[in-house]
Amino acid sequence: MNTDHFIHPSAIVDEGAKIGVGTKIWHFSHVMPNAVIGDNCNLGQNVFIADGVHLGNNVKVQNNVSIYTGVSCEDDVFLGPSMVFTNVINPRSAIIRKADYRKTHVGQGATIGANATIVCGNHIGRYAFIGAGTVVTKEVPAFALVVGNPGKQIGWISRHGHGLIFDDNGKASCLESDDSYLLINNQVILVDEKQA
Repeated sequence: MNTDHFIHPSAIVDEGAKIGVGTKIWHFSHVMPNAVIGDNCNLGQNVFIADGVHLGNNVKVQNNVSIYTGVSCEDDVFLGPSMVFTNVINPRSAIIRKADYRKTHVGQGATIGANATIVCGNHIGRYAFIGAGTVVTKEVPAFALVVGNPGKQIGWISRHGHGLIFDDNGKASCLESDDSYLLINNQVILVDEKQA
């Protein structure tokens, strides 16, 4: 018995799945073969991880989330309760489209709120924040705050989850961490990358 991670007795982890040190997999979850789950992740109740999915370290997956083939998440991603990934743009029950799966990549530190839907093929930038119930239909830049249906960017957010207000020189700082940010050509840059 492997003791460097925890798998609840009701969970199923198929042979060939790789589970990192310190990861916890809770009630009624299912991890399929060839899935890779990093260190110190937490998979809540009734989570499904499909074949070939890759999760980085310290990824938090809340209850009732399914992560389908074609999805990858970098370190420190938060996936809220019952949020939804898709992997086919035009599904039909009578037509097999496994060869048409579109990839979705979620960048480091991004948050996807409860009941949000991510339409496949749209990547989420690092530290972006997708509000609860949002339907993402296009690419999301790093540090973007996106809400609504369809999702619309309404601002910028720090890696600690606070709104960024940029001055006339395109500079802002986080209320919690004092990290400095620059807004250049509609892209946010964390000034000292060594701290990220």
